[in-house]
Amino acid sequence: MTDSWKGTVGGEVANGGDMVANPMEAALVRKLKIRLLPFLFVLFVLAFIDRINLGFAALTMNQELAITTQQFGFAAGIFFWGYFLFEIPSNLILQKIGARVWIARILITWGAIATLTGFVHSVHQLYVARFALGIAESGYFPGIVLYLGYWFRQREKAQAIALILIGIPLASILGGPISGFILDHARWLGLSSWRWLLILEGLPAATLAFLVPFLLPNKPGEAKFLTADEKAWIAEKLDQEDRLKLAARKQSISVARTLLNPRVWHVACLGFCHGFASYTFSFWLPQVMKSLFSGPSNTLVGIAVMIPSLLALIAMVAASRHSDRTLERRYHLAILSILAGIAFLLLGVPRSPLFSVVLFSAVAVGNYSFLPIFFSLPGEFLTGSSAAAGIALVTSVANLGGFAGPFTVGLLRQRTGSFYPGLICAGIFFLVSASLAFVLPKRLSPAGDRLVGTAVDLDTNPNVRLEKA
Repeated sequence: MTDSWKGTVGGEVANGGDMVANPMEAALVRKLKIRLLPFLFVLFVLAFIDRINLGFAALTMNQELAITTQQFGFAAGIFFWGYFLFEIPSNLILQKIGARVWIARILITWGAIATLTGFVHSVHQLYVARFALGIAESGYFPGIVLYLGYWFRQREKAQAIALILIGIPLASILGGPISGFILDHARWLGLSSWRWLLILEGLPAATLAFLVPFLLPNKPGEAKFLTADEKAWIAEKLDQEDRLKLAARKQSISVARTLLNPRVWHVACLGFCHGFASYTFSFWLPQVMKSLFSGPSNTLVGIAVMIPSLLALIAMVAASRHSDRTLERRYHLAILSILAGIAFLLLGVPRSPLFSVVLFSAVAVGNYSFLPIFFSLPGEFLTGSSAAAGIALVTSVANLGGFAGPFTVGLLRQRTGSFYPGLICAGIFFLVSASLAFVLPKRLSPAGDRLVGTAVDLDTNPNVRLEKA
């Protein structure tokens, strides 16, 4: 007995995620990736830069505005409260009115608020700006995860998400040196360089919003770049996946039941622990790097931050491909979390700057490679409105970790005078996330079932049935 999906497609046996794709299928998936993912990728890079560039701004902003480390941690994290409160409504609205209108709205409001953050004059104004930015951006990433589910099957989804999420390390690879350069050289019109950093990195989002109606069809049926046969094939395959999920559950899950589903909350708690550690890493890394290298220029700090992210970018793509190919999630997630957690804990031992960069690189590899696999989990057992609500809930709770982590590190830094108690705390949360990953079901999709018959097309072959493996 096995808990893999089994069936035959065009005479070829499929086991787990290793179906042999015919040339038409492979070409269509490639076309979807080429037409949709580059623009979503660019937008996500901008989103992540606007989310974490406060860590670079802090190198000069904190002194000018007299911001303590505890206050900075709160300002970094309060973004996620705005995100948390409005993420589920935002995703449900996107499902109702479509990606074109709603993603464009998100881009315009977040770009405007990110730019205006460059004009704050007190820590309390900064709190308001960061909270408002969280509200404006809420729903963007879970909206992307939901949107990709309209186009890609589960077997391609982690890779598609990974091709978006490589924007996280790339945001550091590109944003680190650029942010450092702006801090060292941009002092125009009497404005401080950290203000120009926030202004210049906030403007592109609002500008690109006007391309959304032209580049993001709501669903395959509206895509002019697809033929009628291609649209029908996508609709058929996605509908088949949805009906398999529903058949395994025996009934559809309403939005309200989704929000109380223990399986959804298990994934959400896993996300919270990872978010605690992940955003600790993202927000505090520039300041830790500067302290390690005894106060070099901000440009050199940006270059040093780039190294872990470059290695993580390569690892992220490799890990997501392997996870998709094997359709295995829990051990991938657990091993990556353990790697990042142990590296964080080792930062507390006697160290050199070079050893610390090696450890931060290990953290980055485990941290970033975790994400595309993690965000493929809700789609394995949710569909329709329950998917919209479930993905948003998981992302919301994970982002609350983005508040708790930076704030805790700031508090511990203020009390102890050292970064490392907070970083060790983040390492412990990585290890807790590994424990939660280990106890996930072997597969969140209907893994206890298999398809039996001569084809996996439930519409055309009445002999196909669900059977316990």
